[in-house]
Amino acid sequence: MKLKKMTKKLTLLLTLVLAASLMLSGCGNGSNDTNDGVANDEVKTVKIAFLGPLTGPSAAQGEGARNSFELAINEANESKKFPYKIELMPLDDGANPSTGASMAQKAVADPELVAASGHWNSPVAEATIPIFKNAGVPLQIWGAVAPTLIKKENYPYITRVCPTIPQQAIPLAKFAVEDLGIKRWAIISDTTVLGKDMFNTWHEEISKLEGTEIISSDEIQVGQTDFRPILIKIKEKQPDGIFLGLVTMEAALITRQMHELKMDDIKIFSLSGVVEDKFIEVATAEATEGVIGTKPGKSIDKLPGGPEFVEAYEKAGYKEPFGAFGPYAYDSAKIILKALEQVGYPGS
Repeated sequence: MKLKKMTKKLTLLLTLVLAASLMLSGCGNGSNDTNDGVANDEVKTVKIAFLGPLTGPSAAQGEGARNSFELAINEANESKKFPYKIELMPLDDGANPSTGASMAQKAVADPELVAASGHWNSPVAEATIPIFKNAGVPLQIWGAVAPTLIKKENYPYITRVCPTIPQQAIPLAKFAVEDLGIKRWAIISDTTVLGKDMFNTWHEEISKLEGTEIISSDEIQVGQTDFRPILIKIKEKQPDGIFLGLVTMEAALITRQMHELKMDDIKIFSLSGVVEDKFIEVATAEATEGVIGTKPGKSIDKLPGGPEFVEAYEKAGYKEPFGAFGPYAYDSAKIILKALEQVGYPGS
């Protein structure tokens, strides 16, 4: 029996459940009446794909999110609420759009797949969205923050559970200007959809605030490693602060090279890409002293179900920390599972 018969119904329910904001709600204790008279041996496995960077420079974010997603699925299987096994399909997108597209094709080709959750990197999500939409498989974004990924024409197949760039950048910009008095700004961003969205948001928000001036803006390529010519030019203009609209590796290299060029008087700001151990490892602890980044959402201990999630994650024995986006990956799995529970037996 092909399980994709249920995906349209599941997609619609995913949007309803998402609207209900099931944030770290725990595994739940309600009974599940979804057998609908179908014998358990007709379908043995239902697959849910997780896509994220499991190798490479961004692997720390992907591994923590994968573990969190897996934790929710393990809890569901242990609960015995479902009359079939729910199997995680972990797929490494390498934070690379072409790799992500290949993994998405692999996922939708599996007849047992009913839903997917991905990615951490916005350009990768941009590459896979058409694949999942065209296959009629719901994709919920757990970590890619570019706001332009969610579009009316892709609804309800493509939804998100994580905060967007504006939700991180707007309060950070106000804090930097109004609380810290940073008025003269330089911006470095990359040429991806993520970089462009971060540049546009930061430029717009800083320009709204009284007394501010953007004196320099530069674009770099993902994979570039030597930023000294750009940084020397920026140093001559004497900005108070610099915003890095970049992911972890490029942001780390720029931070290290700024320190080497004795630019420590310029305050560095960025979003969630710098909130991980890899950033400090590459940039060095000395260079990252005083860097300000945003971690999306409230503190985990202040979220409903947050302490229970942390306890369950630690009890599961994962070696990697769950990271900035682990709770969102956990939520994404829980929302998909809730939709599965409400849909009933696959194929019914």
